Amino acid sequence: MPVDLSIKNAPDEIVERLRKRAAKHHRLLQGELLAIIEEAVRRSTRLTPRDLLAEVRRLGLETPAAAAAIVRSPRNGR
Repeated sequence: MPVDLSIKNAPDEIVERLRKRAAKHHRLLQGELLAIIEEAVRRSTRLTPRDLLAEVRRLGLETPAAAAAIVRSPRNGR
């Protein structure tokens, strides 16, 4: 059964930012808050050690520096 939730004493600045975010996503404030909550509690997929090793091999990572280069590449393109 659905439950009503409320947030009391939310700072005006945060409420305004939430309203802008809701408008950007074509939602009402209530819908945006629910979307944020759903994202926060969504189950994350955890990799097993075997899956992680397979991903490392797929990416061709041989050293920590190679991994760091992948992480830095989007930042360096700014």
